[in-house]
Amino acid sequence: AYKALYREQMIKREYERWLNTCIDEEVKKELSAMAENREEIEDSFYRGLEFGTGGLRGVLGAGTNRMNIYTVSRATLGLGKYVLKSGKNSVAIGYDTRINSRLFAERAASIFASLGIKAYLYSAPYPTPMLSYAVRRLETAAGVMITASHNPSEYNGYKVYGSDGCQITDTAAKEILTEIEGCDYFDVLSVKPLSELLASGEVEYIKDRVLDSYLDEVAKTSVAYSDALDKSVKIVYTPLNGTGCVPVLKILEKNGYENVLVVKEQKDPDGRFPTCPYPNPEIPEALSLGIKYSKEYGADVLLATDPDCDRVGVAVRSDDEYKILTGNEVGILLLDYVASQKQKYGKMPHAPLCVKTIVTTDLAERIAESYGVKTVNVLTGFKYIGEVIGALTKNLEEDRFVFGFEESCGYLGGAYVRDKDGVYAALLVSEMAAYYKNKGVTLLEKLTEVYKKWGYSKNDLYSYSFKGADGSDKMKRIMNSLRGGIASFLSFTVTLCEDYANGIYGLPKSNVLKFVLSGNVTLIVRPSGTEPKLKIYISALASDEESASAKISIVKKAFENLIG
Repeated sequence: AYKALYREQMIKREYERWLNTCIDEEVKKELSAMAENREEIEDSFYRGLEFGTGGLRGVLGAGTNRMNIYTVSRATLGLGKYVLKSGKNSVAIGYDTRINSRLFAERAASIFASLGIKAYLYSAPYPTPMLSYAVRRLETAAGVMITASHNPSEYNGYKVYGSDGCQITDTAAKEILTEIEGCDYFDVLSVKPLSELLASGEVEYIKDRVLDSYLDEVAKTSVAYSDALDKSVKIVYTPLNGTGCVPVLKILEKNGYENVLVVKEQKDPDGRFPTCPYPNPEIPEALSLGIKYSKEYGADVLLATDPDCDRVGVAVRSDDEYKILTGNEVGILLLDYVASQKQKYGKMPHAPLCVKTIVTTDLAERIAESYGVKTVNVLTGFKYIGEVIGALTKNLEEDRFVFGFEESCGYLGGAYVRDKDGVYAALLVSEMAAYYKNKGVTLLEKLTEVYKKWGYSKNDLYSYSFKGADGSDKMKRIMNSLRGGIASFLSFTVTLCEDYANGIYGLPKSNVLKFVLSGNVTLIVRPSGTEPKLKIYISALASDEESASAKISIVKKAFENLIG
């Protein structure tokens, strides 16, 4: 009771401090509005937003547990102090189309400038991979991308990239966090106007030639070589009101794809995502309007990029309907296409590598091995794939990187960036569709051929939300219980349990559990790094989809019984 009372008093004091100190009118208005709502005050102030390898991410609003101009300012001040110790003196900044994204990006640029750090700022919303590209092209010490990726409209976030163009990993995140914790939310209340900083050169807009050179690099990832492509392939594209429209349409036009129809309602930037409340290309609802367009247009393929255009969702024609492909399915199709083309034309490098995350389908390893490509498994998060590419680059071996992907619709086939790239994926999926169409084969028919050859692999992701102050504690209890030892998940016995918290296989320590089960089934459990959710990945290999689905249903039911 004493702890609860003390906690309540601390939350109240911090709320009152914010109310009396902040000068931003929008934040002050929100603080005043919650004055009589104890529950809202508690949720807004019971903690600070966690900063980690994913940077910051949270719901927009007032308070320490919200994304607002003060939480962004504090993070930027801490990052700036970290940058000043690096020996370099510049930062690249990008932002997506979300609510307040431009505001937060300009605020970050102004604070960096106040510290004497040159800020290169994109003048319009562009994809996350373009921020990764700008960091390396402009040789900055770090990069900041204001985005919450595919989260609902009430979210925003603050991603940090290192000088290698890769999203920061554990060591850098801890060092930056130490600097952030030494700063107060109100250490910087006001800054010079952006117009003044632009005039003085302390902040500079990133020039159009960076976009042009980025698109040139994406175009180089084509593996069609001298093969004929049927570029009459019909494509429907939706940027889901995000950043993808300009670069995706430019790369398709640059490579001769002219039959492209854009979903009108989702073309222009709009952080409210009015026709797509949850702009995640992994879920059917996000693609529903695109599928409607595809039916009317008779499209061969539908492409959907998320708001920061680092992920791509794909649907393909199946008679008169459209089938949404999973991230794993698109990944194995691309891997097979890229590897087969490189092998066919003698373009396969020495000791080639495919890099994937541990929660991504193991079928990729079988396919890669058939082409003499070794698979490297890394922790969940494309930053770890980027880290492998960075290590290859340091050893002058970046050409060994053939392909990388993760099950959540993230793909990359070149070392020009260190993050998944929706612009690359849009081009390669279009090229793959044109390649097979020229041979009279649809993407769905090709996928069926792959499954017949290697076995049907079904991989499902389920998320369980645990919101509020008690949610985090409940997730910890569940993970501890699972670590206590589980003999079986109903009819499937546990043959092996791998705890990545111990740093196995040379990977960094991570709060992930992998259960290898009888019957060619695996279950992976991990807390989300960006949302109050527990995620489980169930993979089953079987002779057909029905059998694989039955296995997954049993394991899912068993897991839900365990967590109550």
